[in-house]
Amino acid sequence: MTKPTADLTGLDEATHRLLTALDALDDAAIAAPSRLSGWTRGHLTTHLARNADALVNVLAGRPMYPSEDSRDTDIDRGAPRPAAEQRADVRDSAQRLAGAFAALPADRWSTTAALRNGVTDRLDSLPLRRWVEVELHHIDLGIGRTVHDLPGAFTDRAVDYLTRRYEGHPALPPLDLRAEDGRSWYSGGHDGTRLVVAGAPTALVGWLSGRTTGSGLTVSGGTLPAAPAL
Repeated sequence: MTKPTADLTGLDEATHRLLTALDALDDAAIAAPSRLSGWTRGHLTTHLARNADALVNVLAGRPMYPSEDSRDTDIDRGAPRPAAEQRADVRDSAQRLAGAFAALPADRWSTTAALRNGVTDRLDSLPLRRWVEVELHHIDLGIGRTVHDLPGAFTDRAVDYLTRRYEGHPALPPLDLRAEDGRSWYSGGHDGTRLVVAGAPTALVGWLSGRTTGSGLTVSGGTLPAAPAL
């Protein structure tokens, strides 16, 4: 098994865009509310840094977080830090993760590891999981980036990721998702009338990730529900 080069490249580019955007934020801006309820931008940047370190733990065969309480405590503790410290933390933790990815032996990419909340996945999924975190939380910072700014390489991969994540989800009806280029995905729960949801991958990602209410999508078979929290 070889490393997922395209996902790693996409992650590197997204991280660079995020760090460039963070350079423009001063202490007041980093302390301002984000688009996520109850979180400041400092909560988001701290979360991104600790998530990178958590994935380093997974790659090293350690638990992702010592506990859910410690994860939440670390985010709350780090949120009020000055902007310069936040930027350095995001940058340095991203570099640690990039180094861990680069050092992973080829035969380990196909192995399975435990993540959070009982979830397990192969190590070759981690670059995409991290890429999703970086792209979506960049939007959540509320500093001008929207789903319409997401690169096509990301939205193509993110639709696959999000539809897999919601397979069998009891909060969703059965879903038949269709992109304008002819691709289709089945996802959602097993009960109720199947919804047919069609649109561009960008619009599908916006709704599936909870970053839009479904603008740009057409729906038949019922009413489009809110996507569950990721």
